[in-house]
Amino acid sequence: MSPHLQIINGSILEGGGQILRNSVSLAALLQKPIRIENIRAGRSQPGLKSQHRTGLDLVARIASAQLTGATNGSTSVEFKPGRIELPGSWKADTVTAGATTLLIQIALPLLLFQTPKSASSSSRPSVLSLLGGTNAEQAPQVDYTQHVFLPFFRKHFLPPIKLEIKKRGYYPKGGGEINLCVWPLLPGQKLRAVNLVERNRLVTIHGLAHCAGLPRVVGEGMSQGAVKRIQEWGNKNGLSIADNGVAPAAVAAATAGGETKNPVLMDINVKRETNGSTKGAGSGIVLWAEFENGVVMGGSAVGKKGLDPSQVGKSAAEELIKGIEAGGCVDEWTQDQIIIFMALAEGKSQVRCGTKDLTLHTRTAIWVAEQLTEAKFEVKQEDSGHWTIHCEGTGFSMSG
Repeated sequence: MSPHLQIINGSILEGGGQILRNSVSLAALLQKPIRIENIRAGRSQPGLKSQHRTGLDLVARIASAQLTGATNGSTSVEFKPGRIELPGSWKADTVTAGATTLLIQIALPLLLFQTPKSASSSSRPSVLSLLGGTNAEQAPQVDYTQHVFLPFFRKHFLPPIKLEIKKRGYYPKGGGEINLCVWPLLPGQKLRAVNLVERNRLVTIHGLAHCAGLPRVVGEGMSQGAVKRIQEWGNKNGLSIADNGVAPAAVAAATAGGETKNPVLMDINVKRETNGSTKGAGSGIVLWAEFENGVVMGGSAVGKKGLDPSQVGKSAAEELIKGIEAGGCVDEWTQDQIIIFMALAEGKSQVRCGTKDLTLHTRTAIWVAEQLTEAKFEVKQEDSGHWTIHCEGTGFSMSG
C-alpha cells in the first residue's frame, strides 16, 4: 500500500455504498489517492456487489484512474485518480437490476467541472448511457431523479442537466436504459451555495403511475390509491385538493361566496409502456409536491406481485405526506444527495430539513465530505424543532 493513500473506513455510520460513491467522486475531483477499507462490513454479504463495482469502474474511466481490488466481494479498494477530460461519453451496465440512479450519483460530480484547456468544448455536454434497473426499492426511482432531484439541482446549484428514460428496467430483470446529458460549468465557474430555510404554500401535486407488461388498470389503480389518500389528508388539514384540475365539492365550498382559499391542484398521470419496451413486467408510482418558492418534495413506491395497486399508490402518498408534514425544504432522499455539492459550492449554504433527525445517509455524506475536503459543516436543531444543515463550501473549480 502506498504511504500517501488516504484511508477511508467503509464501515462508518451508514456503512454501505454511499461511502464508496461519495469518497471516490471527491477523490477523483480533488486528485487524492484513497484506499477504502471495511467495505459494507456490517452487511449480511459484506464487500462489493456488482452495481458497486460498476460504479467504481465508471468513475475510474472518467477520471483516467488506477483502480485495484474492485471485484465482487472485495472489502477494500484503492483508487488513484488521473485527469478528467470533458466533455466525453461513457457507458455503464450493471448487468443485473442494479440501480442506474446510483450510477448517476457517483458520476455526476465529475461531469460538472472542466479545466481551462477545455473551454472550446464548453458548449457540448458529457453523456452517460446507463443500463440496469430504473425502478426498484433500494434506490431512488429514475422518475424521482428526473422530477425531484434534478429540478432542485438545476434551480439551486446552476448546471443544466437533461435525463432521458429510453427504456424501463424493473426488478429483478433490469435491462433499462437512461441517458444523462451534463453541461459543465465554464472554466473557473463554481457551484452556487444554496440557501433554503423557508417553505411557502403548497401549490401543486404531480405524479406518474407507470407499468409495463401489465394491464393499464394497474397504473390506474395506483393513481386512484394515491389520489384518495392525498385528498383524505387534505381534508383533514383544511386543504382543498383538486384532482386533475377539476375542483371537487370541497374546493367549490372553499371558494363559495367569492372567497378563494388557493386550492392545491393535483395531476397524476398514468402511463403504460409499450409492449417490448421493457425486459420484464413491473410497475411503480412517483409523486412530487411543488411549493410557491420552488421547494419540491417527493414520494414513491414500486409494485409487487400480489399487492393491490391501490395500496402501492397509497404507500407513495404516505411517503410524500410524511415529507410534507416534517416541515423541511427537502425530503430525506434529496437531503443526503446534496451534501457533496454543498461541500464543493462557493460560500455558505444552509438547508432546513424536517423535525426528525437527519438520516444516517446524510450524516454519512457529511462525514465523507469532511474527511476529503476543507468544507465545514454544522448541524443545528432550531427552536422550531427543525434541523438545519450549515456548510461553508470550498468553492471548488478545476485548475488547468
